[in-house]
Amino acid sequence: MAEKIVKVGMVGFGTVGTGVAKLILEDHDRITAKTGIRLELACVVDVDTHRPRPVKLPNGILTDDLNRLLGDGAIEIGVETVGGTTAAKDVQLAMLAAGKDVVTANKALLAEHGNELYRAARNNGRCIAFEASCAGGVPIISAIRNGLTANNITGIYGIVNGTCNFILSNMTAKGEDFAAALAAAQARGFAEADPDLDISGGDSAHKLAILGSIAFGYEITLDDIFVEGIESISSDDIRYGDEMGYCLKLLAIGQMDEHGRVSLRVHPSFIAKDNAIARVSGSFNAVSLFGSAVGQVMFYGRGAGMMPTASAIVADIIDVALGNSGRTFRQLNLKPRSEVEPLIRKIGDIESRFYIRVMAKDQPGVVATYGRILGEHRISISGALQHEGSGPDNTVPVVITTHVTRQKNVTAALNDLAQEDVFGGRPVCIRIVDIPEDKD
Repeated sequence: MAEKIVKVGMVGFGTVGTGVAKLILEDHDRITAKTGIRLELACVVDVDTHRPRPVKLPNGILTDDLNRLLGDGAIEIGVETVGGTTAAKDVQLAMLAAGKDVVTANKALLAEHGNELYRAARNNGRCIAFEASCAGGVPIISAIRNGLTANNITGIYGIVNGTCNFILSNMTAKGEDFAAALAAAQARGFAEADPDLDISGGDSAHKLAILGSIAFGYEITLDDIFVEGIESISSDDIRYGDEMGYCLKLLAIGQMDEHGRVSLRVHPSFIAKDNAIARVSGSFNAVSLFGSAVGQVMFYGRGAGMMPTASAIVADIIDVALGNSGRTFRQLNLKPRSEVEPLIRKIGDIESRFYIRVMAKDQPGVVATYGRILGEHRISISGALQHEGSGPDNTVPVVITTHVTRQKNVTAALNDLAQEDVFGGRPVCIRIVDIPEDKD
């Protein structure tokens, strides 16, 4: 089989870019043997051309001049590993305008400006491939766009941030408080020095915006997604949840009902301990999808890191070179915003079960008070748990679980509970998510 030489240019030579270069330079013979494509790294652009990297580029490839890449007509594919949403956007638009197909792992950019970039690609007759944007080395994008094309996808339940999963896993297994678990994640390199984007749920929301768009066929924006992070999670609540048979995870959830209405949310969630996603620990990612024909499928693996992410990027480069990505991209028909906006369900209308913890003072009337308030808001109690021992102001923790009810009802009840003298401070509320599972 005759080899087809495909020249690749890359912008960004940090951690991920280094991994991409390493794969192309060191594995090109194996890639050619499997695909008939010989990848040639023709140009790498970075503002820092002197810092040592763990991979050595051939002489003359590394430059700080983007125009060398843009002006080289022989370069067919441009890879963006800069990150962020400003310079990276300009780079992608410039590469598309110069006639290059684009490969990227930039979930923040696609979540915030994906619809604009997709239009620019189509206007220039090019494509954008973004397998690495949502779950690192886990091939979730290609699974949705190719393997599950025959399905109407109705549900997405994902652990898509390894930092948060590592923190919650440590809090669960070791009883660590949030600060200690975060410090352990930073020491292991699973959390940045500034971890806010991860622990706030923002990173997961970026990924859900992309997954939701391609799974449901809608133009999704970040404004469509309710986001709540893990910063306020207490090890006490993890322990109480464990006693009731639940495990706590930060989930990215997308659901479509029979009327085409979609709910998109990221928040801490109690799930049954025997659910498959509950068993995903450490820095690993997992995404469970529900399709009309296939039922449940689950994808699991490393969601970040140099080589897992590079694996997905190089796979995209090969797919573009083979012409597969271009055909798939041309078939990415998303329902426009004007039609999507009325179909987005707000968080207040979402129904769920809830875990509520109040710190009750040691005096009569506690049970009657929370029972009355929850009843006034049409919330049915499914269980209650009270521990001995004292908290602040001689209070004891009372844990209440509810039957399925609307978020807006629970929010109103929490406000009323916080006003009662028999309780100390604002109640803690965590959603209980019942993830369906296919079982024999």
